[in-house]
Amino acid sequence: MTEASSTVETGRRTILVINGPNLNLLGTREPEKYGTSTLADVEQLAASAAEKHGFAVDCVQSNHEGVLLDAIHAARGTAEGIVLNAGAFTHTSVALRDALAAVQLPAVEVHITNVHQREEFRHHSYLSPVCSAVIVGAGIFGYKLAIDYLAEVL
Repeated sequence: MTEASSTVETGRRTILVINGPNLNLLGTREPEKYGTSTLADVEQLAASAAEKHGFAVDCVQSNHEGVLLDAIHAARGTAEGIVLNAGAFTHTSVALRDALAAVQLPAVEVHITNVHQREEFRHHSYLSPVCSAVIVGAGIFGYKLAIDYLAEVL
């Protein structure tokens, strides 16, 4: 199942916000790690942050890698930057890494938790080398920081 929402308005500059596997469960999944904010809260935070800078957001969440790849590919013609929390795909997906490199848009990798304080396998990211910035451990506030950063560099 793919969830997508959009606040894209005609003529407004857009930032694509992508959330990967299990992020649809925010608010109920391991709240001691991820907090009680929901995916809808994340999307609203991103939309509010973007609007302050004159941007709209297009939000996509999927548990399927191919859907995330398609969203990144489509961003080449529709968005000026990408905020990506790829979840566990961060540590496994060369395909997502290659898609980010191919579209040549500034991208910010975001993680709600500090992945460097977690299991060893979470310490490596295939995405970081092709992202302009990486934000870890700031909770959902990391999405706002990512939008602020993109607005500054764009």
